Amino acid sequence: MRRLPLWALTGPSGTGKSTVARLVVERLNDQFVVLEQDVLWQAGLDDPYRFRSAWLRLAAMIHQSGRPVLLCGTVVPPEFEPLPERVLFTEIRYLALTCDRDVLAERLRRRPAWRGWSEPRIAETLEFNEWIRAEAVSMDPPMRLLDTTRAPVAATAEHVRAWALEQDTAPR
Repeated sequence: MRRLPLWALTGPSGTGKSTVARLVVERLNDQFVVLEQDVLWQAGLDDPYRFRSAWLRLAAMIHQSGRPVLLCGTVVPPEFEPLPERVLFTEIRYLALTCDRDVLAERLRRRPAWRGWSEPRIAETLEFNEWIRAEAVSMDPPMRLLDTTRAPVAATAEHVRAWALEQDTAPR
């Protein structure tokens, strides 16, 4: 069984993961398989444990082709590292997008109503953003942070591309 590192582009909703992922696909499509978490979310996988397990299994299956995977979605090391499927990877590398509180709240409030961003949900996301900023370096493994508050989307995508490539030392 081929075991490769797994790259996880993470962070709270509204920090730019999905927007950046669309550009990163173009920049890395000849080297990585880029997966968006929201596409896999479905009925039957609404339990977070089963959802994350399925996500890791999918990435491990893709690794059998020899192509590394960059997963884009909200996850932190305590949610992936203890899972039984974690052994399918040599390591998981995390890059967390974050944003200033006021800017993040405004981004979430501008989302369409059908996405369900109530004030309590926004407050919960703002707390999660602050928790990531405070705890990223002490997690095991640590998460690298990238602040998207003022960064243009293209610059953020380029930073993500460079991060993935600078650490791409897995044998093929």
